[in-house]
Amino acid sequence: MRTLLLMRHAKSSWDRTDLDDVDRPLAPRGRKAAPVIARYLGEQHLIPDLVLCSHAARARETWQLMAPVLGEAVACKSLRSLYLAAPSRLLEPLRRVADEVRVLMLIGHNPGLGGLAASLAGTGPKKALQRLRTKFPTAGLAVLTFDIERWAELAAGGGRLEDFIRPRDVG
Repeated sequence: MRTLLLMRHAKSSWDRTDLDDVDRPLAPRGRKAAPVIARYLGEQHLIPDLVLCSHAARARETWQLMAPVLGEAVACKSLRSLYLAAPSRLLEPLRRVADEVRVLMLIGHNPGLGGLAASLAGTGPKKALQRLRTKFPTAGLAVLTFDIERWAELAAGGGRLEDFIRPRDVG
């Protein structure tokens, strides 16, 4: 059994129009939401073995605010290829993750992240599936489980959506 945590970065700031998109930091609301989701993960005993994170400032800051809650020892790899990537491009690094990793987290961006979550979620609670497919908000988290031996076996429709959490659901 494998667990995949797909999280959209927390709410970013648009205050600095001189910054490139990749350099935008989190807004105050985002800085509050990231630890809320981290506490939820801790309460559910969903501590990732590995985090794959977009190199964008807002994604890295999201993880930096979560790490103290989940444990500084959690390995995090920042990948340029995750920045604004399509679902098929997001799937590639997931399939290359070592088999020892049981709980994997990806922190990325919409619309690719929401598209990936929707394509992987073959089953799950109707209400959660509908919310997931309708809107994947900032700091939203999809918890998917897969009955597979290796990450290389990830496939469309192969996962069960266990939960879809928004900060307002747990904050």
